[in-house]
Amino acid sequence: MKISTPEAVRQCPKCGETERQMNAGYNRSGTQRCICRDCKYKYTLNGKTRELPEEIKQQAIKTYYSGVSARGVGKLFGMGKENVLRWIKKLNNLWISRKTSTETFELDEIYWFINKKARTKT
Repeated sequence: MKISTPEAVRQCPKCGETERQMNAGYNRSGTQRCICRDCKYKYTLNGKTRELPEEIKQQAIKTYYSGVSARGVGKLFGMGKENVLRWIKKLNNLWISRKTSTETFELDEIYWFINKKARTKT
């Protein structure tokens, strides 16, 4: 009885060939890369995602809104500030898309004071 090996289940996602597959090193997440000898297509077996868990994202957003800068949040959680800012931007876009067009917004009085103030030299 022959035991199936990982090489037996390799199949090229492009051409569907299962026979002429060979190893082509590892990618930076540590998963095996393969190459099809027929069509020269490179693919990954059982690829890993580099996405952070949702709990860490929520904690980072809460930390940002509590007053810590995006750079500080990035240092605390060991990630780049760009990740934090991207999550906050996505969250703000969700909040904006949930609002209906019939809602009215009140602007702060200081906004009107600054924009209506005469800008002449005294």
